[in-house]
Amino acid sequence: MASQYANNKDGKQGTLPHFEFNYGVLPDVQLHLLVPLAFAHPNGGPAMYGFGDTELGVKYRFIHESETAPQIGIFPLVHAPTGDSDRGLGGGHVPVFLPLWLQKSWGPWTTYGGGGYWINPGSGNRNYWQLGWLFQRDLTKKLTLGAELFYFGKDTDSGRDRTGYNVGGIFNLSEDHHILFSAGSDIAGDNGFSAYLGYQWTFGPHEEVKK
Repeated sequence: MASQYANNKDGKQGTLPHFEFNYGVLPDVQLHLLVPLAFAHPNGGPAMYGFGDTELGVKYRFIHESETAPQIGIFPLVHAPTGDSDRGLGGGHVPVFLPLWLQKSWGPWTTYGGGGYWINPGSGNRNYWQLGWLFQRDLTKKLTLGAELFYFGKDTDSGRDRTGYNVGGIFNLSEDHHILFSAGSDIAGDNGFSAYLGYQWTFGPHEEVKK
């Protein structure tokens, strides 16, 4: 369960909260569902709150990590238009994300990233690329800190490319209970700010949490 916040020149938006479920149905295969309660407050307009667009995905790891090679997987996502686009709480279309992700760990360090292509239908919308890469380090058994750089291509005819950063971490309350947090800003683009705060419960046989 988490909340996201973002603001830019057009206003504020995010989730308050959203519920994310991930379940490993088979070795190397994970199902993903994200159900948000969304808010939107455009500059000069009224604030809106309600059900947002639902995110569905399947993660498949087809190469396992070795001493010299990273683990590699795909994680296609679909956004179902369950939010009210007339109130700014949804996109009103069905965008699809087709990414490739890589991850490698050594000692207390982990690095991962990659990117993919968004198919972004709708009047005035454009297909675009999303890229990102992160380094993180386990400082203690309780605390992991990291930083990432990201890039989003222009997603509308009137939009701009965005490049920015996030810094954040994981605080392990126990083996199964975790606090996730991050904040960041655009370096170039809409001059936006974003923040994330979440509580994560992992259960059953699972690998060490890497967010």
